Amino acid sequence: MKAIMITMKDLKSHTIYDGSVDDDKLIQWANVAQDIEIQSLLGTRLYKRILNDIIDNTLTTPYKELVEEYIKPALIHWSAVHSLPFLAYTVANGGIYKHQSETSESVDKKEVDFLIEKERTIAQHYSNLLVDYLCYNNRDFPEYLTNINEEIKPDREENNFGGWQL
Repeated sequence: MKAIMITMKDLKSHTIYDGSVDDDKLIQWANVAQDIEIQSLLGTRLYKRILNDIIDNTLTTPYKELVEEYIKPALIHWSAVHSLPFLAYTVANGGIYKHQSETSESVDKKEVDFLIEKERTIAQHYSNLLVDYLCYNNRDFPEYLTNINEEIKPDREENNFGGWQL
């Protein structure tokens, strides 16, 4: 069993998603965002520690605060970044289908890309806050900087690229 650090209600109430979006269309992308983005920010050992504590229902301070105040906001918006490109599509036995409503107009790729980039900007902001918090409070999280061998080491760099300054 694997824990997801956010609920689908969290995702819907803090992003553009309507409450009627099927949870099954979102949960896989929350899992992907958690595995890719959050694990790269936390490193394998801290990531696994938090997941195990959630599963065992033993998440306590300071780990609980880390999850609630820093990980969740980042994960919510990274989940949107990963899911937005796929929500209009369904893959079924008969093929790949694009959903269209009779009372609405589909957006074009440029508009979807715009939404993704807005979500990415928000996700990066919360990721930077998470990394800053971990760097400043690394004594509270001994697993943060102890990854070895094939374990993912935390990405402690800000990944914003704002263009060249001359």
